[in-house]
Amino acid sequence: MQAPSNKNFTHMANVANTKTWLFVPATRIDRVSKAFASGADAVIVDLEDAVAQADKAQARDSLKNYHDSADYQGVWVRINKAGSDEFAKDVQLCQQLPNLAGVILSKAEQAADIEQFYERTGLPVIALIENAIGLHQVDAMAKASGLIAFSYGFLDLCNDLGVQVGTPAADIIANQIRYQLILTSKINQLLPPIDTVYPDFNDTEGLSARVQLWSQMGMSGMLCIHPKQVAIVQNALQPTDVEIEFARRVVEEYERSGQAVFKVDGEMVDAPVIQRYVQLLAK
Repeated sequence: MQAPSNKNFTHMANVANTKTWLFVPATRIDRVSKAFASGADAVIVDLEDAVAQADKAQARDSLKNYHDSADYQGVWVRINKAGSDEFAKDVQLCQQLPNLAGVILSKAEQAADIEQFYERTGLPVIALIENAIGLHQVDAMAKASGLIAFSYGFLDLCNDLGVQVGTPAADIIANQIRYQLILTSKINQLLPPIDTVYPDFNDTEGLSARVQLWSQMGMSGMLCIHPKQVAIVQNALQPTDVEIEFARRVVEEYERSGQAVFKVDGEMVDAPVIQRYVQLLAK
C-alpha cells in the first residue's frame, strides 16, 4: 500500500472544512435540494441501508438521472459493501458519474477494496467502519490510495461486538473507537474522522453534547440523518463570546510582548495555547 498521493491531498482539501454530512435515500432523490437548503456542507445519497433490495435498481437510475440533470449539485454516495452483487453494480454506476463528490464505502474491511474502487473510478473514498473486522483493519486501510477519511457506524459495531447500546459501557467503546480512528488518521495524513450518526433527531440537547465531545476530541465532522440536525451541529461548533474574547486577548498579548510564555487573567499561556487560539480566531 502507498502513502497518500498528491491527488489524495487534493480530495482532502476539497472537504477539509466539511462539518455536516446529511443522508438522503436514493429513493427520495427529490430531497437532495432540500438537504442542501438545510445548510448541510455535504449531502450523501444512500444506496445502501436506506434502500430496500427490491428498490436498488430504481434507486441507481434515479441517481443517474439526477447526476445528468441541470439541477445537479455535487453529492456523495454511500455504496454497498465490497464483494456484494450490489457493490459491483454501484461501481459500474459510479464510473458513469464523473461529477460525484466521492463515495462512502459501507462496511469497509480491506484496503484492496478501496484501492480497486479508486483505480476504477478516480473518486475519493470515506471508509465506514461497521464491524470488528473493519476496526481491526483500519491501520492497513489507512494506507490505501483514494482514502481520505474514516467514519463509523456505531449501532452496527455494537451489534457485532455485543455491546449494549445506551449504556456507560457503550460510551467507553465509542470513545475508544474515536481515539483509534483519530490516531490512525493523524499518523497516515488523512482528514480527522467523521463522527457517527445521532439517532434521536428530536434530542437537541443530547446532539449538542455529542458535538462538543467529538469536536473537543479533534474529529472533523458528523453524519446527520435529518435536516434539523444540521443547524444544531453548526451552532454547537461555534465558540462562545467568552472564548473568542479570551483568544483575542491572548493573541494580542503575544503580538505585543513577543514572549513565548506569559499570563492572561492569571492563566499561564505557552506556545501550544497560543497556537490553538490563533487557529480559533482564524476560523
